[in-house]
Order: sequence, then structure tokens, then C-alpha cells
Amino acid sequence: MLTLDHLAVAAETLEKGRAQVEEALGVMLQPGGQHAHFGTHNLLLGLDDGLYLEVIAIDPLAPPPSYPRWFDLDRFAGPPRLTNWICRTASLGTALAEHPGAGVPVALARGDLHWQMAVPEDGVLPFDGGFPALIEWQGQAHPANRLAASGCRLKRLIVSHPHVDDLRAALAKTLADDRVIFEIGSPGLCAEIETPGGLRVLS
Repeated sequence: MLTLDHLAVAAETLEKGRAQVEEALGVMLQPGGQHAHFGTHNLLLGLDDGLYLEVIAIDPLAPPPSYPRWFDLDRFAGPPRLTNWICRTASLGTALAEHPGAGVPVALARGDLHWQMAVPEDGVLPFDGGFPALIEWQGQAHPANRLAASGCRLKRLIVSHPHVDDLRAALAKTLADDRVIFEIGSPGLCAEIETPGGLRVLS
């Protein structure tokens, strides 16, 4: 089974991403770290219910990898936006047997955090990025447990795509989460988040 783990906002730079998200939600992001394998870095925000949000961008100080970066970041341009949702699984191998298009396992680490991520060879997830990235955390350590409470809670994640019925059907057997809503439309994500300042929308 798949469980919603976190959301990712892509940005050309972390500072652009920070400004966009902090203005949209009215709360401050927390430091994250570097991902040496993909040459990226991030900022984080703890959400209720064990979820978190990350702002991710190419790290200008890291050497570029010889392979595509995750989340299709090599081709990202424009204002920061919510580009990906990530679901965890207890067995990435089992999940990939059910969803082979999600990518191939890549072993990753940041400090004492260790995980495996399914990353397509071209960096682009199915359904124009609308399919969730799949992750298996190794051990008990998880970023959400280390983040200060922000008073923010995900109310709904709206996943839009022209072929949304196919996307919904592809996940029907492995994902059951009333917060995830599938709607027909242009490819994209929209998160409705309850914050200390009221309901805010991040897209």
C-alpha cells in the first residue's frame, strides 16, 4: 500500500521557492540539506499528520550529475510551483512490481536519513509528473519527526490531468486517502492547506 508522505515545490532557486511558499502559507520554512546524488538542496515545513512539505531546487554549488535529476528539475523553469507528491511504501520492490513506470530504485542518504526512491531514467514521472514519486524510508528516521510544528495541515491535494480516470485507476489498488482528489484538467497539483492564518492554497 502507498501512504502520502510529503509534497514537493520545485523552484529555480531556494530563495525564490522560500519567498513564494512563505507568502502563500504565511509561515516560515526550516533548513533542509543537500542531496549529493542529484545535486539538489531543499527547505522544509512540517505539516500535521506526519506529513511535510519541501521546496527543492538545483544546488548551484554541487557538481551536475551525468544523469537526469529527479522531479524533472533539469527542465524546470518559471515561478516556483507544486510539482510532485511523494508516497511512501514499506517495500519499494513490491510497489514497483505494481507500478513499473514509476522508475528504478535509487539509494539515497542525507546525514543519518537513508531511503530508496523510484526515479524514472529520464526524470519524468508518468502522467506528466502527476503520478506520485515512490519512496521507502530505511530505518525509523523520518524528516517530519524532526521539524517544528507549523500549525499547518493538508486538507486536500487535488491532482489534475486530462486522463485523470487512468491515473485514478492506476492507483486504485494501492492508495486510499480521502485527502487526495483527482480531477480532469490540465496537468497540475493544488494543495489546500489549513494554516494559523486560515485556509491557503498552494499550486
